[in-house]
Amino acid sequence: MHEQQHIAFFTATILEWKHLLKPDKYKQIIINSLRYLVEQKRVKVYAFVIMPNHLHLLWKMEEPHKREDVQRDFLKYTAQQIKYDLVKHHPLVLERFRVDANDRHHQLWERNPLSIYCYSVAVTEQKLDYIHHNPVQERWQLTSLPEDYLFSSARFYFKNKDDFGFLTHYLE
Repeated sequence: MHEQQHIAFFTATILEWKHLLKPDKYKQIIINSLRYLVEQKRVKVYAFVIMPNHLHLLWKMEEPHKREDVQRDFLKYTAQQIKYDLVKHHPLVLERFRVDANDRHHQLWERNPLSIYCYSVAVTEQKLDYIHHNPVQERWQLTSLPEDYLFSSARFYFKNKDDFGFLTHYLE
């Protein structure tokens, strides 16, 4: 089976689970980056949620783009954009992400994000449910209903409302 034909469940986490993505402006950087990737026909995005310290996606790479390349570019770009804002507006916060590495002074994303292929509709639906119910979990309590959380694709599925303009239904 050609893996590129399958939807992937992707999770990226902020370094040491710090709540860097709490400000909406950083969530918006991620939204804009996803929109760009879709417009450039590098990916199809089926679902997402952006939490205070991590994000989950259901996406599929468009030929000829490779998963590793798209993931790397997405994480690198979003980290750079957030870092630019931290340098300008929140230098003390940026210092919390200082690392002792040869190739960088700061690191925002944990290395080795999780990416697994969904080989069936049942697995895709289980991941979709998990993504959309993340903000209502007791440990987060970001909203009482999945479709009320602004930085998620839940409204697309629960209310048939596309607030982002880049989502594709997973059954398409």
